[in-house]
Amino acid sequence: QVQLVESGGGLVQAGGSLRLSCAASGSISSINVMGWYRQAPGKQRELVATITSGGSANYADSVKGRFTISRDNAKNTVNLQMNSLKPEDTAVYYCKMTTPWTYWGKGTLVTVSS
Repeated sequence: QVQLVESGGGLVQAGGSLRLSCAASGSISSINVMGWYRQAPGKQRELVATITSGGSANYADSVKGRFTISRDNAKNTVNLQMNSLKPEDTAVYYCKMTTPWTYWGKGTLVTVSS
């Protein structure tokens, strides 16, 4: 079993920045993909960014150039630096690990005010 705990959400004005963190614990395979997904009210959950254990990152077009995903394999953490935030970035952000089993965190709310 793997547990994922997110932190760092909150309220920020448009144009501001936030940094999300996710800590994984439990039986973690050294080969995995970690990522961030988000779900806005009334919408489906969508991919924000993923990163492999080798460091290859992938981003949704809507966040390219504004968000940066990073990870620390030794600490089993993944971070999401979010800059130039927009009101449309408002959502609950979820951490996900695929090992290939899939694990989700409980989410952290990000609210961007205009």
